[in-house]
Amino acid sequence: MHLRLAAAAALAALALAGRANAAELLAGAYAHDVSFLGDAIGSGSADRERGADFELGVRSARIAALHLIGAPQAHVFVSVNTHRTSDLVAAGLSWPLPLGRTFYLRPGLGLAYTDGKVNLPPVNAPGLTPAEVQRRLTLFQTRIDFGSRVLFEPEIALGAHLTPRWSAELSWVHISNGQIFHHGKNQGLDDAGVRMIYALGADGR
Repeated sequence: MHLRLAAAAALAALALAGRANAAELLAGAYAHDVSFLGDAIGSGSADRERGADFELGVRSARIAALHLIGAPQAHVFVSVNTHRTSDLVAAGLSWPLPLGRTFYLRPGLGLAYTDGKVNLPPVNAPGLTPAEVQRRLTLFQTRIDFGSRVLFEPEIALGAHLTPRWSAELSWVHISNGQIFHHGKNQGLDDAGVRMIYALGADGR
């Protein structure tokens, strides 16, 4: 099954079957493959793919059993690209850190699986026809080469509680292999956007 269908089905099942254990629903819209981080670190891999990403997911309540690492929340989300390039599904942990009564910082870390390109063919291989060289060059210029389908997923968000039920987050999500899941190319994806958060339960937060 295509990643989009599999991830959407998994999220639907989680949202329906695990509703009592989910603390928050989240939905977001992101700029896909933003260039500011790539420009800053000189990676040369940013701003290749186009379009926007739409994110849908859930977060658990804070996990008391993990109190030794700050009782984080678990998250699962799917991200779908409007240009049908690199979609992903991710799962991990995040820690809401209060900044007063209204604002909070939320760092997170997880793992992701992408249906994007992995190990693009070299443009300079011997014996290629001009048409094949052009095809490979177009791929190199317009697609991210992740090196591995399993990737790290660090993220950070600055959030604000708008009402007892609703919050908004300015969010940055990154995926890359970190030279651990793959050795060689380490092109990554940076998404920046806004999430809306809805707190479940009779009284919201």
